[in-house]
Amino acid sequence: MAYDIGLLSLETLIGPVARATEALARLDERLAHSPVREGFVERQHFADAAAALWLEGELVHLEDLVLHDAHMDIRTPTHELTRAHAVLRTRRRIFGQKPDWALSRDGFLALTGRDGAMPAAEGQNNREGEGAGASPVEADGRDDGEDDLLAEEFAEIDAVLARSSKILSGADVPARTPRSDERPDLIYDLDWNEEERLAEWRDVIARTRDLPVILRAAVLLEAWSDIEVLQHATWLGPLFVAALLRQEGLAGNHLASLHLGAKNIPRERRRARNRSDRLLAFVDAIHEAVLAGLKEHDRLVMAKSQMERRLRERRVSSKLSDLVELVLSRPLVSTGMVQKGLKVTKQGALNLVGELGLREMTGRGRFRAWGIV
Repeated sequence: MAYDIGLLSLETLIGPVARATEALARLDERLAHSPVREGFVERQHFADAAAALWLEGELVHLEDLVLHDAHMDIRTPTHELTRAHAVLRTRRRIFGQKPDWALSRDGFLALTGRDGAMPAAEGQNNREGEGAGASPVEADGRDDGEDDLLAEEFAEIDAVLARSSKILSGADVPARTPRSDERPDLIYDLDWNEEERLAEWRDVIARTRDLPVILRAAVLLEAWSDIEVLQHATWLGPLFVAALLRQEGLAGNHLASLHLGAKNIPRERRRARNRSDRLLAFVDAIHEAVLAGLKEHDRLVMAKSQMERRLRERRVSSKLSDLVELVLSRPLVSTGMVQKGLKVTKQGALNLVGELGLREMTGRGRFRAWGIV
């Protein structure tokens, strides 16, 4: 059964939609000429990734996520931290592409992990150097079937190693979605037809083209929640909607943090029985995300101006300005991150942090990290 858009209560929705549209346009206009735009975007990536796991009932510390992204974990990464990092990498991947890429066919297949589902066995059965009359049994007693099985296993190992190398190097690697025939029934519901649900949600995208952008985004968020498109990547829906806001030009200079906005909306409103109440809750979630973004932007601008006062009469070769950019782009920085980012020694990193007057965030003696508050 197709998702029913039905009649929308414009008397209830038009006011909040107009308010959220105005606020989002104001934030995007500020970011268009902002000196802290890059740092703001990176910080929003981290905050939204942590909020995505919070909405699923999992607590991921922002500090652990920053260190895990820098490959400087102080403890073994948890499953929740790994999932949050997947959200972070997906946001970066969407923002790094053209505005219309995420909702295109190629982008949709890539983000849902369905672009490389070809079996590894095909294309590996034709080996060079074999004549037409070659014997099916090799000299060592192995037949062609055993060689094919070994080739498949080695190909899978090579694929895992290549994927791990890309992840460790910081490249954007989409989350792998297992094929329906290889999903364990202990984790996946085998009767859950994700392809059909994805097609249904994309049909909602097509049927809402004439709606105002914010109202369309709220309908798509409600439809994603109602259809329950993906079993283990519910966080992907708000990222698609944020990409839609960017594609429509209303948020062209950043990727809206819709998880962060939904975090400020009570669950009772997001899961209300009345559909109009749910739509209003999603509109308010977009507005809350914009308000949080405006506050964060103003805070970063003020912090940048205060830190730049310490740069007066500094040498041109001083790396203090580089430290300012690094601090603005991360919720916190550790000694190792400063060493790696600025190519300085440990003592040099500590000296730069002391000159900039950053706030100590951990309160520890062995492991220390700093940030702006």
